[in-house]
Amino acid sequence: MSSPHLPSTDLYRIDELLTDEERLVQETIRRFVNDEFLPIVQEHFQHGTFPQELIRPLGKLGLLGMHLSEYGCAGASAMAYGVACEELEAGDSGLRSFVSVQGSLAMFPIATYGSSEQRAQWLPEMAQGNIIGCFGLTEPDAGSDPGSMQTTARRDGKDWILNGTKMWITNATIADLAVVWARTEDKGIRGFIVERGMRGLSTPSVPEKLSLRASSTGAIIMDDVRVGPESILPLAHGLRAPLSCLSEARYGIAWGVLGAARSCFECAREYSLSRTVFGSPLASKQLTQEKLADMATQLIQGRLLAHRLGTLKDDGEVEPFQVSLAKRANVRAAIDIARQARTILGANGITLEYPVFRHMVNLESVLTYEGTEEVHTLILGNTLTGTSAFGS
Repeated sequence: MSSPHLPSTDLYRIDELLTDEERLVQETIRRFVNDEFLPIVQEHFQHGTFPQELIRPLGKLGLLGMHLSEYGCAGASAMAYGVACEELEAGDSGLRSFVSVQGSLAMFPIATYGSSEQRAQWLPEMAQGNIIGCFGLTEPDAGSDPGSMQTTARRDGKDWILNGTKMWITNATIADLAVVWARTEDKGIRGFIVERGMRGLSTPSVPEKLSLRASSTGAIIMDDVRVGPESILPLAHGLRAPLSCLSEARYGIAWGVLGAARSCFECAREYSLSRTVFGSPLASKQLTQEKLADMATQLIQGRLLAHRLGTLKDDGEVEPFQVSLAKRANVRAAIDIARQARTILGANGITLEYPVFRHMVNLESVLTYEGTEEVHTLILGNTLTGTSAFGS
């Protein structure tokens, strides 16, 4: 957070667009991140661990599945959820990723495609943080092309037998359940709730990550995992179902990365004012001011884009290509801001004493997950030309 003596970075007074309730969400989560998360994130980043002790406090704040209704969920607006993602990622992309996966990728498909029994069984406990979920779609050889998934679901009487491997799964190593997508014998795609402890299920971690280190990332390996008929999501048919979950997660990313960008910008600005170079503050140099001006402009543009997206979503008018545009543009802007901020900090910028390099390497992962930059480019290209370039 900026020092109180510095002028606001909100040059377009974008926060004034928020309602009182949304500002309360912003203030509450910013305080939680500053008080509870930032003092411990460096240690977790160094050791490659996620602070699981914060999961239930996140649930107490109403953040888990906050944009869903009923079953213990807060029923918050899309705008409030976006603001929450922005503040969480100002702490670390791993923190926002946990909340995003729990709410948008694990709880959302149960709420949207599950039975009333499944919703009642799982959602209240997930909203409180007592049960952790993950989302199994990506495979070692099927990332950007989920339609090529090799995971199979075969009927055996009333049960289903699942075989396959999912990769790069946030929360996999700590999750109590996974929403897994598999190809059935009739070539359809269905969703299943797979619980930890089932015979044939393992969730090894991804070793030696250089990004998203304060996050749990693993694989889901299924070797003849047997699930009952109560585990299938009855309303999920075809690839459209998991893709709708991705659209929910991408919305949160479009907001979240702006928090990381803001953290980098504010750190660089404060550093430039305190660092003396050639007898005067670094902030007094023309090239530094140009960098700060460019960074502030990108940040403001990204926030305006996110707010318009939130308005469209709250009005029920958002289209997937609009989410793709915002995810693509804001992640790229956040990476650019992080890299510029690192140059202002010089060699100090590569240490964990400052948050910039941590955000910068995290954003490299965010650029790839929930649809690579290339995938979102082709989604926009399809929208603009009416011609699909996928598979070309």
